[in-house]
Amino acid sequence: MAVFVPRTRTIGVRLSEEEYSSLERYCVENGARCISDLARTAIFSLVNRAHRENMSASVVRTRLRQVKELEQKLARLTTELASLKAGIALVPAAEPRGAADESDEELF
Repeated sequence: MAVFVPRTRTIGVRLSEEEYSSLERYCVENGARCISDLARTAIFSLVNRAHRENMSASVVRTRLRQVKELEQKLARLTTELASLKAGIALVPAAEPRGAADESDEELF
């Protein structure tokens, strides 16, 4: 059983006779109860589609921002890793030879 919601607001649209007849035919061919129902359904379909598209665009913007943040973090980590590698390469050359030999002996 259909539940009817009281509708108190109206909108007006001016149509030519040809446009109105076309809508009437469409209603009959597609089982729409009346032009008002057809118009209401079409309007809300348009609004809902626009809302979904806006939500999708919002999700895409959020993901792009997240990707950019990750790229920036990756660039920083890459720079830090390069610095560490450069620092590590300098440490053994600066270390006295005997210090490395002594630490090896302690392990055994």
